[in-house]
Order: sequence, then C-alpha cells, then structure tokens
Amino acid sequence: MNGRFVITGLLFAFLWASAATATKIGLQSAQPFTLALVRFMIAGGLMIFISNIILQNRLPRKQEWKGIAIYGLLNVTIYLGLYVLAMQSTSAGIASLAIAINPVLISLMASVLFKYRFTPVSVISLLLCSAGVLIAAWPLLKNSYATPLGLTILLISMVAYSGGAIYYTRQHWHELDVLTINGWQTMLGGLFLLPVAWWFYQPEKNLFDPRFWGGTLWLAIPVSIGAVQAWMVLLKQNPVAAAYWLYLCPVFGFIIASMVLHEPVGLYTVVGVTLVISGLYLVQRLASAKPEKQDQVKDING
Repeated sequence: MNGRFVITGLLFAFLWASAATATKIGLQSAQPFTLALVRFMIAGGLMIFISNIILQNRLPRKQEWKGIAIYGLLNVTIYLGLYVLAMQSTSAGIASLAIAINPVLISLMASVLFKYRFTPVSVISLLLCSAGVLIAAWPLLKNSYATPLGLTILLISMVAYSGGAIYYTRQHWHELDVLTINGWQTMLGGLFLLPVAWWFYQPEKNLFDPRFWGGTLWLAIPVSIGAVQAWMVLLKQNPVAAAYWLYLCPVFGFIIASMVLHEPVGLYTVVGVTLVISGLYLVQRLASAKPEKQDQVKDING
C-alpha cells in the first residue's frame, strides 16, 4: 500500500468531512448562496494568485478552458451550490453520510459509460463500506432532522459530484498544474453561481459576523484548497480507489459534528469505523497488487 496515497486519503477525508459542520456554522449568519459565493471567490482567487502569479505556472489553453469550465460547473456550481442549499434542512451528520454514496455512483457511472466491470473484491469492499457507513449513521438517522426536499437536493448534488470526478479523470490536461485547474474551476464555478446568488440575495439575512467568516474561511482554505487538492491528487493516481476514501468522510463527519454540534457518537460508530477500514484495506491492497495501467483500464478494481 502506497503510504503517501494513504496519508493523502486520510487528509482529504478529514478536511472534506469538516465541510458539513463549517457550513452549518456559516449558515447561522448568512444565506446559502452568499456563503458559497464568498467561499469560492476567496479560494479561487488564492489558488490562482499562488499558481499563476507566484509560482508562474502557465494559464490554461484553448480546449483546457472548456474542460475547466465544465468541471467547475459540475464540481462547484451544481454540486457545492446545491449542497449548501440542502444544508439548510439537513444535519451535518446526514450530509457527511451522503458523501459515502459517491463511490457507488462513480462505480455505477463508470460501468455504464465506459464498460468497466466489477470484480468480486470490489463488490465485497462496497458491501463492507456501505454497511459500516449505515451502522455508524443509524443513531444519527433516528435523531436527526431532514426534509424530503433537503435530502433530494443533497442526492442531486452527489450525482453532480460523481459526474465531475469521472469527467476530470477522462480529460487530457497536458501537464497543466493541478493548482491552476483547481483555482480556475473554483473561480468559474463561483461566477456561474453569481446570477443565482444575486437574484436571491436579501441583505438583512447576511450578518458577516465571526460565525460567517469562521465558517467561510474554513470552507475556502482547508476545504476548497486543501481537501480539493488532495482529492485531485488521489484521482490522478487511481480514480476508482480514490473514491473509496469518501467512505471515511461520514466517520470523520460524525466525530467533528459530535465535538462541535453535539451530535451522538457511540458503539455504532466504532463498529462502523471497523467495517469501513476493512473495506478500504481490501480495495487498497488490491490496487497495490494489481496497479492500473493509465491507458487501458478494464476493471473496477478499487
């Protein structure tokens, strides 16, 4: 098992899971699209400044702009725009749980679009991780509040996220720096959201107080920059194996939500963590034993 891949995966899972709690905090002082837009502008601006001004990485060229725009639309405008909207009526724990359906969505999309097939180990890993997430989430599902509309919006956002992940891995980026891609897809995704945010903006509902800035800055820097950079590195190494790290997001999400928002964590969480780790171990071991060829991938081998 690649140690760097594991460390990157753990870092991604923790930071990405923290987004739900940070969003709930920020929403106490702002409208969802306002929170999202300020986050995207800060994160995108910082990444573009670092990559293209300080590090002097090249700008995207011709067709690369189209690829970045589509990726930003899927991964930022639709996914994160709907995600923050859904968080108004969904608990942080359930939002973290929803992230875990992405490996299934990514695998299903890949099998339908690119004729990938599941191996027995892949099926076992999916079952173990899914069971672990459901067990860990059971007390939260019984005690958390969520509306049907909120859950529907959350599901649609996850479909966009999975589609964006597959789209990113299928593009030829011609050695374009990952930080440049991330910066511009975040900025363009924010710009696509701007008309919607402006249409729904109500000044009296946006306080711009410490809760707003605390939640927004955490979302902009550790999450939009740190977690997304880690995710893109994972996708570049092994896109399907990367998806399995999403299963740890609910585990970290429960812990963070418990510490900050006082949501329940107990024996169910411990059992769930054990199953999730077992599933991750299987899929990572298989990936190490049978490395994917970059130009000819035939199996969903996790």
